[in-house]
Amino acid sequence: MAEDLQKSNINGLSKTAKSGTSKKLIIKNLKDRPKLTESYTEDTWLKLRDAVCAIQNSTSIKYNLEELYQCSTETLDNLTFLKKMNGCWQDHCRQTIMIRSIFLFLDRTYILQNALLPSIWDTGLELFRTHIVSDSGVQRRTVDGILEQIERERAGETADRSLLRSLLSMLSDLQVYKECFEKRFLSETERLYAAEGQILMQEREVPEYLHHVAQRLEEENDRVISYLDQSTNKALISTVEKQLLGEHMNTILQKGLKTLLDENRVTELTLLYQLFSKVKDGLIILLQFWKQYIKDFGGEIVSSPEKDKEMIQELLDFKDKMDNVIQRCFQKNDNFNNTMKEAFENFINNRPNKPAELTAKFVDSKLRTGNKEATEEEMERTLDKIMIIFRFIHGKKDLAKRLLLGKSASVDAEKSMLSKLKHECGAAFTSKLEGMFKDMELSKDIMIQFKQYIQNQSESSSIELTVNVLTMGYWPTYTPMDVHLPTEMLKLQEVFKIFYLAKHSGRKLQWQPTLGHAVLKTEFKEGKKELQVSLFQTLVLLMFNETDELTVEEIRTATGIEDAELKRTLQSLACGKARVLNKTPRGKEVEDGDRFNFDSDFRHKLFRIKINQIQMKETVEEQVSTTERVFQDRQYQIDAAVVRIMKMRKTLSHNLLVSELYNQLKFPVKPADLKKRVESLIDRDYMERDKENPNQYHYVA
Repeated sequence: MAEDLQKSNINGLSKTAKSGTSKKLIIKNLKDRPKLTESYTEDTWLKLRDAVCAIQNSTSIKYNLEELYQCSTETLDNLTFLKKMNGCWQDHCRQTIMIRSIFLFLDRTYILQNALLPSIWDTGLELFRTHIVSDSGVQRRTVDGILEQIERERAGETADRSLLRSLLSMLSDLQVYKECFEKRFLSETERLYAAEGQILMQEREVPEYLHHVAQRLEEENDRVISYLDQSTNKALISTVEKQLLGEHMNTILQKGLKTLLDENRVTELTLLYQLFSKVKDGLIILLQFWKQYIKDFGGEIVSSPEKDKEMIQELLDFKDKMDNVIQRCFQKNDNFNNTMKEAFENFINNRPNKPAELTAKFVDSKLRTGNKEATEEEMERTLDKIMIIFRFIHGKKDLAKRLLLGKSASVDAEKSMLSKLKHECGAAFTSKLEGMFKDMELSKDIMIQFKQYIQNQSESSSIELTVNVLTMGYWPTYTPMDVHLPTEMLKLQEVFKIFYLAKHSGRKLQWQPTLGHAVLKTEFKEGKKELQVSLFQTLVLLMFNETDELTVEEIRTATGIEDAELKRTLQSLACGKARVLNKTPRGKEVEDGDRFNFDSDFRHKLFRIKINQIQMKETVEEQVSTTERVFQDRQYQIDAAVVRIMKMRKTLSHNLLVSELYNQLKFPVKPADLKKRVESLIDRDYMERDKENPNQYHYVA
């Protein structure tokens, strides 16, 4: 049977419980106001006072204030003192928390409503600061002890980090951290690392020193995380960086940058960049040494004539190496990349024209070999690299030889290079090169028509003739040489002349035998072979169809080849790798009295044998000629710079114009050459002289 129960208490709270139903809490107003005794306030205060005294006099407080003062004056070791100090602080904090718990209502209501009154916790901190930490002896022993422990830890010994964390937190809570501890701590840190930096810079190599600095910075960061106040971090790290790096930047770079770059020490170079980026002006100083290193290293490559054969490949390898350093070590910093380009332009132009000439020859050799040494992708990458240093050069003559002799391994690679040149140097620079390609393509069409024309002729020939028709304005100038061709060759030349002029009346054909080449079918005792030779080599070899032995004079008279060219031709046939002629007497040089006979015993593993012509050494006159041709190609750059300056300035004196040109042009140029280009532009009405002052120029719009 369900039974209702109801209870009342003095708080006016009624609680009703009914079996099988949910409980309900009902709050009712007090019927009567509670009455306090007259001594309630005094009695309550006495209870609270006794409670506070009981807390303060608790036996858990091991060290009273007098004992702590005594410790600060006795010969007690610092670590023991720190432990006693920490115990005192921990006890005080515990007691303050207990007192605050008793007066919690007061602390959270009355004190919050009165801004001028400190909280119970703040009052406890103030008491501890006033009566304990502010004492000079206690404060001095505390800070000395903390600094001693940190110094030991820096020396590799073990320190009680929890003790240090507690004491430094105490100083921070008491708001004396910066005044009492941080100033002395930073001063001691500066003294320690200043001495350490001086000693280690003398004792250690740069890579080892850099790793030591990185380790020290990591240790100091760890101290901040473990026990130092976070506000100390910036000043501490800055002090370490200044003493270990900032004071020794020049010494580090003078002593170690060259070694790091020479040995491609990627890890240490990365660390060097990271460390120097943290120090004021660190990257600026590193940039200066970086530029000087490139100029010195590159200058050695360019200025050594004995290294001319490997110069361009070494420059490309050096550029790749420096690019890799910027990419992997210097965080792709644009300043370092731009400085590298400036340094390259500087040292390459220290030796006028030669790097340009060798670059052209290097490109020539690469385009000759083509896919034999590299895939299309690799060739394209190589050409891209070459274009970085392939500026303002003369390369038409080598291109002409490749195209005419069929030595270009890839027309696509040639055209790719031409496109890069056009982008780099402008359309004016490449117009003749493009004309050369156009001539070769037209020549193919002409030869298809010529073969059809030959087939319709009554007389057939055993010689298959291929002719390349060249426009003189596009191609390099070749010295004409009259030689005595066999009758059958002369007949074919005449047939082609009649065929061509019938289609293109008014044109004049001039044959260039120096560029001719042929394939000869030859019989040796070993069997039949084919010899791939120049036209001059062909004329010499054909003579041995009529006789067994000939002198140099007899060959010269019969062929009409000039003396120097003839001797080189005979040298290639009798003194080279494939010796199809025997020379008497034996030797590497050809003299006027030498005699030659055909070597029927000649053997070779290949069916078609290429006999290379001996290259003639470049004379002083030819070097001067090369320099002049390089300038001819660069004149477009000079013209463009002059017009650009005059268009912007409108009127300018000769001296100021020359000065502006030297600032803009990236290659060396003589004042006399600049004057010629100015005269040329005046003749073409791009600019004019002032009528009253001949040294003053005006831009003609």
